[in-house]
Amino acid sequence: MSDTSVKKVDSSSSPHGKQGQKYLASGKSLSMRLWENEQPAEAKSPTTRDYETVGYVIDGKAELHLEGQMVLLEPGDSWVVPKGASHSYKILEPFTAVEATSPPSQVHGRDE
Repeated sequence: MSDTSVKKVDSSSSPHGKQGQKYLASGKSLSMRLWENEQPAEAKSPTTRDYETVGYVIDGKAELHLEGQMVLLEPGDSWVVPKGASHSYKILEPFTAVEATSPPSQVHGRDE
């Protein structure tokens, strides 16, 4: 029988990652995290991750630099960063977004 339990996460008591992200609900193959009021900053060096990320902008603006392309992210926009894609973000205005990662980004010590 599959797991039929209902999980609820109160974000006010959620754990935080090293870069300030707040971990929300997490299942076996998918997890969510919240980036809240991230402040403007220059883009960090491009990185790759061993998980896929999809996100949704709640507030603010940022640039997503992905494999030589640049996409402006604004409230109401959503995006995808494929597993293994070289990417970085440049926060332009205080930025709040929700991301989902598959597999979960925090599994087996993969915090960021």
